[in-house]
Order: sequence, then structure tokens, then C-alpha cells
Amino acid sequence: MLYMVIEYFNAGAAVEIYRRARDRGRQLPPGLEYIDSWVDLEYSRCFQLMRTSDRALFDTWIEAWQDLGHFEIIPVRTSAEAAQHIADKL
Repeated sequence: MLYMVIEYFNAGAAVEIYRRARDRGRQLPPGLEYIDSWVDLEYSRCFQLMRTSDRALFDTWIEAWQDLGHFEIIPVRTSAEAAQHIADKL
């Protein structure tokens, strides 16, 4: 399943977030796949598309980063999947 993760950076934490990512990597547990991400222009939020069949893996991943921000985990589907899913209601 796909998830949109919104990571809200703590005030002033962007430099440390990027330092930790450089030094330790994303620290993803096996089974949690990073697909792509986008960062807002103020370095206050990061939007990450991720995939896993086990939602609980996010808890393990967040433990490594929770001192620098907080996270919103949103199950999502692709636009093509959404169109197919709703087609019979059109």
C-alpha cells in the first residue's frame, strides 16, 4: 500500500535532519520502501511517498526521527486506481 508521509520539521531542525540523513541514511526498516519526496521552500515540511504492506513499520522508522519533528501518515492511492475504484459510481 502507498502512503503519503508529511514530516513536520521542528523549528530550526532542518540542518540536523539533513546531517542525520547524510550520516545515517533514511534508517528505514526492511519492508518500508521510500519512493520519492518533496520539501517545501521554508524547510518546514517534507512530503514523502512510501510503500509497505505493514503499517506498523512506520512506528519503527519514526522512532529514529521523532526528536526532530512529527509525522502524519496517510494511506493513498494513485489517480489511476482512484478513477478505477470510483468508475461504477459515475
